[in-house]
Amino acid sequence: MKELRDSLNALFLNLPAKPFFAAKKTDPQALRELLRALNPVLTDKPLIRLGPNADGGYLVPDDLEGITSCFSPGVSTVSGFELECAARGMDVFLADASVDAPPDSHPRFKFLKKFIGAYSRNEFITMQDWIEAVEPDASGDWLLQIDIEGAEYEVMLNLAERHLRQFRIIVIEFHVLDYLFDSGFYAIASRAFEKILHQHTCVHIHPNNAGATVVSDDMVIPKIMEFTFYRNDRFVAMGPARSYPHELDVDNMSEFPVITLPPCWYQPEGL
Repeated sequence: MKELRDSLNALFLNLPAKPFFAAKKTDPQALRELLRALNPVLTDKPLIRLGPNADGGYLVPDDLEGITSCFSPGVSTVSGFELECAARGMDVFLADASVDAPPDSHPRFKFLKKFIGAYSRNEFITMQDWIEAVEPDASGDWLLQIDIEGAEYEVMLNLAERHLRQFRIIVIEFHVLDYLFDSGFYAIASRAFEKILHQHTCVHIHPNNAGATVVSDDMVIPKIMEFTFYRNDRFVAMGPARSYPHELDVDNMSEFPVITLPPCWYQPEGL
């Protein structure tokens, strides 16, 4: 008994100084099913790149004709994506309380100095209230490009289905994806994904190589990835996307190691 007690004491004395918390692991089969539901598909519309050949550029279906508005919460140091949307005749609504203005200007840019979140108070506003303030008639098709450092889950869960449907194309950078291995986070994040997948299909995934990857069981999850979703009534599915990276994909950060989409996220040739 003394030997056991001494071993336990030695174990706890040598634990890292940082606090740690036990967490229930996500059921591997449930996580595999979510990844399978997110497997990108090929459509009858090819993917094109909007924005720079670096961070801030995204792949979207070549189906932009008739999109009247682009919503882009999360203003970065580049706005090439938004400039190209404006050049195509879209009104571009940008929001971010951490900056005073977008890095570029354009007559079609309409900036709101607020964070997009789960409630409207002080420096926060919900996506719902923002949309109703700038598009009260809620007509036409829209595009959503969102990069808000982890708040995307609460924002998507809070967004009304009728407005979600108006986004013909949705581009979202999802953060802390490695937490999908944690059952508590999985319960919330999977509902956000399922809500999007109710009316849209994933057509592209690109790992942001500014983050690392985490491995558990037979699954490899990059911490940050950019997803493109396409509304189901706009395309004909041509089968699964079987080759990654896409020829138009570009690393977000040239100084960091390349991260290729792990095979558990799509259906490679031969599988």
